[in-house]
Amino acid sequence: MDRLLPAVEGLPPTYLVGGAVRDLLRGAEAVDLDLAVEGDARSVARALAERLGGTVREHERFGTATVQAPDLTFDLATTRTESYDEPGALPQVAAAPLSEDLRRRDFTVNAMAVALHGDDLGHLYDPHGGLRDLEVGALRVLHSGSFLDDPTRLLRAVRYETRLGFHMDDDTERDARAAIAEDALSTVSGPRLRDELLDLLGEYEAPSAIERLRDLGVARGLHPALDPDPELVASASLGAAAIGADRGLASLAALVAGAPAELEAWVSALQLEARERDGVTRAARVAPHVVAELRERELVPSELRDLLGSEPQEAMALALALGAPAEPILRWATELSGVRLEIGGADLLAAGVPEGPAVGRALEETLRRKLDGLVAGRDDELRTALELAR
Repeated sequence: MDRLLPAVEGLPPTYLVGGAVRDLLRGAEAVDLDLAVEGDARSVARALAERLGGTVREHERFGTATVQAPDLTFDLATTRTESYDEPGALPQVAAAPLSEDLRRRDFTVNAMAVALHGDDLGHLYDPHGGLRDLEVGALRVLHSGSFLDDPTRLLRAVRYETRLGFHMDDDTERDARAAIAEDALSTVSGPRLRDELLDLLGEYEAPSAIERLRDLGVARGLHPALDPDPELVASASLGAAAIGADRGLASLAALVAGAPAELEAWVSALQLEARERDGVTRAARVAPHVVAELRERELVPSELRDLLGSEPQEAMALALALGAPAEPILRWATELSGVRLEIGGADLLAAGVPEGPAVGRALEETLRRKLDGLVAGRDDELRTALELAR
């Protein structure tokens, strides 16, 4: 604020809004810094970027912009109303005063604003009782059709309950269950569900959030075969942290592990990047096999490579969650998976080995022997590979 307040002087009325106000009032660190402008947010963003020595990225569809300045990043939006052509659709927006902008928001604790300009500086706008709800830990929607307008708010409500330690008030929970009963979540696109779901799975208290998803019926609302085990999701998240995998993707793999075949199309509909999608679906399928193999007997490093070398990290995280012995997985992930030969195909060709599949087979077997401690150093690698190739 020391940098931002002088910069907004002389510009259209500008307000701190949403989660930043909520967190400020809670005495917590704000995750995002959002500003609302009663005017053209993009022109204000350009002015602020110039005054702060930063850059601006404009988003034409919603009249929003992001300013990045040294040690300071924030989003700006023109105060607006929103209307929905149909449940679950992206909103149609139109410029409006601050009072209308606050009315369109998801929950009362996010429907507050603090003025950043002139004589109004520091004034808290709270037309819907957000401060009162904040004090009692209540999560309350602004109108009964809120979850039908935007069903992603069902996932967001659970995430806020988890992160803030709040609970939906009776009317809001009743509205949530009614929206789920009306199959509201089926109207939402896969990418929008993906974003909300990964945000939720990224929470450190995700297991309690998963339990809440089951209790409300959100899980079944997402897909009839979705019946997640909260403890498995928690363990997969811990396993991912241990081996350096993505916690959200590992948790998603755990989420669908109970019925991977039935849920594969649902995961595809989330429109993850291809690598992420394949990692999640394969992890859910192969993790039980990995557990069985590692429990059966102790594997030497080359056998670990056969078992784990082509598997995504999510599979290893999920295998840990399912009770696989930790030592071989951690050893592979942190030590053995980075082992490489010091030689390559060019070295064999230069030594007179004719080009062909024998080159690749020789290098593969040499690497296996190196992993098992039977080959050490470049000269030993080259000698072994040449013997194998010839």
